[in-house]
Amino acid sequence: MRSIVDPTNALGRGLDRIRAEYQVPDAFPAEVLAEAGQAAGKGFGDHVDRSDRPFVTLDPVSATDLDQAFAIEAGGSDFLLHYAIADVGWFVADGGAVDTEAWHRGTTLYLPNSRAGLYPPALGEGAASLLPDGPRPAVIFTVRIAADGDVALDGVERAMVRSQAKLAYETVRDEQLPPGFREIAERIAAAEMRRGAARVDPPEQEVAPQPDGGYDLRFRPRHEAEDRNAALSLATNLAVADLLLAHRTGLFRTMSEPHAGAIRRLRHTARAFAIHWPKGLSLEKFERLLDPAEPKQAAMMAAVRRAGGGAAYEQFREGKRPWHAAVAETYAHVTAPLRRLADRYVVETALALANGRPVPDSATAAFERLPKVMARAEAKAGQVERAVVDLAEAVMLAGRIGERFEAVVTDTDDRGDRIQLCALPIVARLKADKVTPGDLVSVRLTGADPATRRITFARLD
Repeated sequence: MRSIVDPTNALGRGLDRIRAEYQVPDAFPAEVLAEAGQAAGKGFGDHVDRSDRPFVTLDPVSATDLDQAFAIEAGGSDFLLHYAIADVGWFVADGGAVDTEAWHRGTTLYLPNSRAGLYPPALGEGAASLLPDGPRPAVIFTVRIAADGDVALDGVERAMVRSQAKLAYETVRDEQLPPGFREIAERIAAAEMRRGAARVDPPEQEVAPQPDGGYDLRFRPRHEAEDRNAALSLATNLAVADLLLAHRTGLFRTMSEPHAGAIRRLRHTARAFAIHWPKGLSLEKFERLLDPAEPKQAAMMAAVRRAGGGAAYEQFREGKRPWHAAVAETYAHVTAPLRRLADRYVVETALALANGRPVPDSATAAFERLPKVMARAEAKAGQVERAVVDLAEAVMLAGRIGERFEAVVTDTDDRGDRIQLCALPIVARLKADKVTPGDLVSVRLTGADPATRRITFARLD
């Protein structure tokens, strides 16, 4: 949940409590800020001048930490995607104050009303960000995209780039985007279908005020440009993963298939939302039928996203091919170094390998440590996100104590029964005797406390 419409600050106080409870940093140490300020003034080095290429960025309208800019050109029946990635490694010295703080944070933490950046604003929203106010250092990945959507890395270089426009998902027009943008996304989607990929990008949740003074939990529709932009990142990450795998080194993003119990739970969730899921239809095929513009189907997409086998980072190990089930391919993260610590080292490794140089010792050492560091950082981000959702649900339901709701039992464990409300995208716990997963039950809301972020239900006989 990245956005909350909160004119009365009903949620703001709860978000402040979440920041304190999970120790979300609200500032950088003085020595980190000082070092970042000095690094921000660093000029260019062996960066090739590519400022004549028509790069643009495409992000949420309010974004200032711009990791990626892109330019596209035709290459016969192929397209060449020139994907410029923020050259964070150029600004951050190994072992320095900024580097040490980044290892402590691991990733940018997002709350609906704020964020805790991985790097200080002088870098993350300034000198290293690919803003359109001057030339910036970048690492350009040139990815060749064939007619069937297969990708190959043609080259990687340090370069000086100049973004010509900061485009936004919410307002961009087709004529502002380079020719080939739409077709590349279509090619990548076709390749995903061929591989049997199950990548799902559900809309973000938001809480909006109602005329009666209450709140409603809803899903923000994804913009078409948002999904197409994600295809560029996917293509680059796949091409880099191939490079790493060929050289038997690197750090990969992995994910296992949802287990049988998770799929059973999803089928019960579909029943709660009155979404038809034919008995013989696989999860991968079912989720491709979901329409994110329809609220209950958007909620179903979110449930599918949560049901995955759990993503992780894994260092290359001899005899084991890293695998990402949702992508249905070997996959690496390289396109968001301003927001993810691990990407900085994958960028440096790809840059070395593509130019016939040995992998930097700093990257090799980092790959040993990063799986645990990133797991810790992502666990914290997940806890913060879950707390925000719990807060939003409690605020939304606070004025509805005593109301009756229909729900479906999705699973049972030693903590009791888990239910999915039929009318709202809310999962809750219920202590009830003699129920089995799949049962339809009537429940009464007995508590909704924004201070503790807890909602409680009792079964109605």
